[in-house]
Order: sequence, then structure tokens, then C-alpha cells
Amino acid sequence: MKSEKRRKALPRTRDRERRQPNNVRRAVPDGTDEVAVHSLIATAARALAAGDPFTALNWVALRNEAPALALRGIAMAQLGDLVRGKALLKRAARAFGPKDTLARARCIIAEAEIALVSRDLSWPSKALGAARATLAEHGDQMNAAYGQYLEVRHLLLIGRLEEAEQRLDEIDPAPFPPTFRTAYELVVAGIALRCLRTKTARAALARASSAARQAGIPALMAEVESTSLALDTPAARLIAHGEERLLFLEDVGILFKSKTLVIDGCRHMVREADTVVSLAKRPVLFAIARALGEAWPGDVSRGTLVARAFGGKRADESHRARLRVEVGRLRKMLRSLAGVSATMRGFALVPRHAADVAVLARPVEDQHAPVLAFLADGECWSSSALALALGASQRTIQRALETLAATGKVQSFGRGRARRWMTLPMPGFTTTLLLPAEWRFE
Repeated sequence: MKSEKRRKALPRTRDRERRQPNNVRRAVPDGTDEVAVHSLIATAARALAAGDPFTALNWVALRNEAPALALRGIAMAQLGDLVRGKALLKRAARAFGPKDTLARARCIIAEAEIALVSRDLSWPSKALGAARATLAEHGDQMNAAYGQYLEVRHLLLIGRLEEAEQRLDEIDPAPFPPTFRTAYELVVAGIALRCLRTKTARAALARASSAARQAGIPALMAEVESTSLALDTPAARLIAHGEERLLFLEDVGILFKSKTLVIDGCRHMVREADTVVSLAKRPVLFAIARALGEAWPGDVSRGTLVARAFGGKRADESHRARLRVEVGRLRKMLRSLAGVSATMRGFALVPRHAADVAVLARPVEDQHAPVLAFLADGECWSSSALALALGASQRTIQRALETLAATGKVQSFGRGRARRWMTLPMPGFTTTLLLPAEWRFE
């Protein structure tokens, strides 16, 4: 009886073996199946490096080994399914053994890139730094450099340009493939555009275009072309002497280097050459300064200033008293650049050294233009990421997004923490001047 029970148990044991996943069961005991798996994974990796995720999925779509899971995750991310790609990379990191520290570090690098693309700016940067150090220790200089490049991209997105440029100088792209050199030059161009260094940006974009053609990846070439459009589309409006005209980024850079006193309505600051006074947190003072700049060399009536600064339709004694207080505060803040003199009608701006006064305005006036500027990159942003990038509270950003959604300018998908916002780029305008940044010029 016992021998019969053993014989009946054997088929069930074999069935369990057949049901085991591919990474446990081997077709041939001598290891030839393992060699075949390595060949499949290597072929898929080459396809991903060439920008062909469909071919990569053809080789590893049904595999459950940890390397295959990682490649599937990267392929899904390249196809736009970022949620599925992130989940597969997490599975791959868990599937690698305790000795596979290098492989897990590579998964973290890939996950960090997905976080940047999905604008998850709160993704733990310490994990990225640790993974980069692990890769450098094991001699994987390519992926270690790519991890540092991702850190630079994160700094660029949140407007920390000086730190981003310092970190970028530590990377030498020369020994790496064309795909990496393209990404590197795009970041160089991005920093230069935000600092209005148009010559540097054009040179970097030319190098990026050459590297993208060498790589032969259409998506990279399209990204370079899209970035280049920022140099050839209007960036702002110049208001001076009662006239308006559109300016390109190169024109804005020239204006800032001139001896003109510029009231910058894109960044809410007043500047002359290298002297800059920020009024970003003083909206009333900036409204008065802009009204005075638009009327220069003439003056502005008190009633007009009350309407521009306080939104009042008619100036009464309380408004006039408050206006005098705010004008006094403006005089104090602009004392190194200009004075504000009283006239019979109201007030006039008097530059101390500048020969001319101009107002730089946004190409499209909108209360929530900075939010639209970030969304105009075509990526999906969370309200928390926008709050981090803009330096505002998340509730303020949520209210702005709800207002923009009500007017049909943005759209959202998902719910709760998974909710993301996006919009189409502003037609015919570059949004570089709307983004927060540290102002430094050549």
C-alpha cells in the first residue's frame, strides 16, 4: 500500500516542477538553457540601447528572470507606460539576489529616470546617490555618469541652475555613446536657455543634433528639434514709449546687458545690467513699478496707480494714503536704481543711471502663467511636484490648476495622489522666461 501511494505521489511532484517559473526550471541539465536566456537578454538590451522597445519586448516579454523583468520595465517606460515600467523595475530589484548589488543599482537608476519623466520630484535622491556610488565602485562608469546626469536634470527642473552647472562640469561625455552625449548636451542647452546664454545654447544644441544623428534614434532627434524651437519663437513682449513688440530669447539677453532700466514682468524684478532688485514677494510694489515704467518718461495719475495696485475703481482718501505708503516702500527698494518723484497728477519714475526704461511682459498675460510654463513641456505633473518646482504651497498650486482646468487650459487624469496634470504647449511662444531660476548671464 505504501509503495502504491508513493507511485501516485510522483506525478503530482512532476506537475509541480512543470509549473515552476522559467527562472527555476531548466530544460537541459548541462546549462545550455541558461546560456540561451543570457543570449535573449543580451539581444533585448541591445535593442533597448538602439531605441527599439518593441523588439526588446519580443525577446523578453514572457520571461520572469530578474534581468528580463528589468528590461521589460525599461521597454514599457520607453513606450509611455510609466506606471507599469516602474512596477516591473521594482519587481526586478527584489528578484535579484543579495550578491547582485550592481544589478539592483542599475534598477534604481532606471527607476529614478522614470520618476523624473513622470515629474515625481519628491523621489528619494539619497537612493540615487547611493546607487551611483555603487556603480562607480564596481567600475560601471557609464551608468554612474548617467546617475549623475539624472541628478543634474532634477536640479534643473527645480531651478537650482548654479548647482546643476557645477555638477554637470564633473561629467566628461566624450568616452560615452552618442545617446548619452545627446542627453548631456540637452541639459547644457537647458541650463543656458534658462540663463539666457543663447550662444552657448545654440552650440550645445548643434552638438546634441550631431550626436542624435549618430545614435540614429528618432525620439532623440525629435527632442533636440523641440528644444531648438525655444530659440526661434517669441519669448516676451517689450513695452517702451507707448509701443509694444515681441522679443526672442537672444533679444532679451541683449536687453539685459544694455544700460536700460528693465521692469521684468516675467520674473517680477527690476534690473539694470548686473544690479537686480526682486519684487517677486511684493506684488503691490511691482504693480506700481510696472505702471510707472509703462508711462515713462511721463507720469501716472494717482487714480490709475490705485486701480493697478489695489484694484479699486475710484481712489478715496484711504486709497491715497495707502498709495503714499507703498510708493515710499518702492522708493526705498529701488533707491540704487531709480527714484519715484511726485507730480501734480501722481508719480513718475526717475532712473538714476539708465538712459532708457522698458517693461518686459509675458507673451501671454495670465494669472497662472508660471504653472502653464511648467505644464507646457508636455509631461504629466503632480501638484506636489509643481509646488516644489515653483516654491509655492501645494494648496496654492491646486487652486491654480482647478482654475486653469475650469477654463479648459489644462486637463487631469487619475485620482488622489496618482492625479496628474498636463496641457499642450503654448502655441507660438517659448515659456523659458516664466520658469523660476537663478539669474546669471555671460
